[in-house]
Amino acid sequence: MSESLFSGLKVIDCGSYIAAPASTTIMADLGADVIKIEPPGSGDPYRQLPKLPGNPVSDHDYAWLLDSHSKRGLALDLASAEGQQVLHELVADADVFVTNYPLRVREKLRIDHATLAALNERLVYGSFTGYGETGPEVAKPGFDATSYWARSGMMDTVRSSADAVPARAVVGQGDHPSAMTLYAAIVTALYQRERTGRGTKVSSSLLANGLWANSYMATAALCGATFIPRPPREQLFNALSCYYQCADGKWLLLTILNEERHWPVLVRCLERPELADEDAFATKPDRLRNARALIAALDEAFARHEREHWERVLGENGIVFDIVATPEDIPHDQQIHANRLAVRFPEDERVSTVVAPFSIDGVDALPPRLPPSIGQHTDEILAELGYDTNRVARMREDGTVG
Repeated sequence: MSESLFSGLKVIDCGSYIAAPASTTIMADLGADVIKIEPPGSGDPYRQLPKLPGNPVSDHDYAWLLDSHSKRGLALDLASAEGQQVLHELVADADVFVTNYPLRVREKLRIDHATLAALNERLVYGSFTGYGETGPEVAKPGFDATSYWARSGMMDTVRSSADAVPARAVVGQGDHPSAMTLYAAIVTALYQRERTGRGTKVSSSLLANGLWANSYMATAALCGATFIPRPPREQLFNALSCYYQCADGKWLLLTILNEERHWPVLVRCLERPELADEDAFATKPDRLRNARALIAALDEAFARHEREHWERVLGENGIVFDIVATPEDIPHDQQIHANRLAVRFPEDERVSTVVAPFSIDGVDALPPRLPPSIGQHTDEILAELGYDTNRVARMREDGTVG
């Protein structure tokens, strides 16, 4: 492995699905040796998620490519005493252990913080849950759609209008921001360990991250604010902070705050300069008071050309806007590729992955390696622990490893 920021850092990913494992992927990208533990046989059920109805159809397991690349795979039965012994031997020499298993399951499998911290006082234990580790719902199972998206109030807040059905979440929409939080907590604890010599436990949850993501509205509610029901698009309060459909059926979003400067420019771009002379739209208070009429006028204007035309014209004239992109737009987005926010796998250039949303001057992330198959590195990892081939073969026969 090439020398990088986290070279020499040993991380154990003992989680499932997305939020907790994704936090270790960031460390792998920066050079850490991340060992992905999965049950023998079926492996992490996250591998099967793209096969469910409604998900994008692909020959590639894009979910696994995203969240398990650059890791080594160990198939280990943690329900067995010998499997637990292997894990404890790994932990004794590890820097970070991450899990999102339910709290009661951790105790049963002997991977709870108290057990593992007793084996390694320098261990940073990353704990992730759905609803936190105290309170009446501590044992309640949760996914990002429920704990993050629905419970935080965002599912209700971002519906298209007050009478519309709640907005549907997308797979991983809460998990991946939550992974960044857990990563930040782990790295903070590693910094603390540099000062104290001792590891610690860090915790986060989908509920905490959902509340943080919706903290503007949550704080308003906590302060007793009165909420205004969201109107339909055609009745929004500000026509210059609204989305419009172009001639090709594609959408774009205006977000014009400096109206005094940009309103005259916008109407020229839209080939409707006469709008600037209408009394109903002369000043910002006028435009707010007559927002419905202005939305209708702008609807008619934007419908005259395809989105590509408006991208060029509005961009050349400094209007604050953006396209309402679809996922199919992303592979062709030059700005994304210019900033290396998505990278190809050197081993298979047919596939790419999204990278962590930050960079450090002078520190390059490593090129991603394809994710492991179930237990791909089992023999290699056990050999590093001193297990001979005969013992590994016996463990494989009795199902302890796969």
